[in-house]
Amino acid sequence: MSDTWFGRFARWTARASGRPAAFLVAVFVIAAWAVTGPIFHYSDTWQLVINTGTTIVTFLMVFLIQHTQNRDGQAIQMKLDELIRAVKGAKNTLLNLEECSEEEVEELRQRYAKLAEQARRGKIGQPPPAKASRPA
Repeated sequence: MSDTWFGRFARWTARASGRPAAFLVAVFVIAAWAVTGPIFHYSDTWQLVINTGTTIVTFLMVFLIQHTQNRDGQAIQMKLDELIRAVKGAKNTLLNLEECSEEEVEELRQRYAKLAEQARRGKIGQPPPAKASRPA
């Protein structure tokens, strides 16, 4: 499996940023910034430091986390496709559904909504009712 430096870095960053220690570092940075306010007389430059820093971090994190989400989403879809393929009676037409057009997905959604409604009314997918035995 080919793994790029960006992929490794993105996964590492996503894991690291989701840990409690990352939150504590962020709280420490904000606290340190707030404490220095009186030292810098709450100047525009003092405010600009935190605004610029948080904006840059947020901007970069969007791309790193999106990369990781894309990879995870693809892995989940492949696992679901394998389950659909392996389960007897599952509809193989649902394999790779995420690649279908919106119209095709909507058509399938409506078909399954009808099946669900029929199942709720007891018309399909239900075992036949048990015969009640009468006392002799």
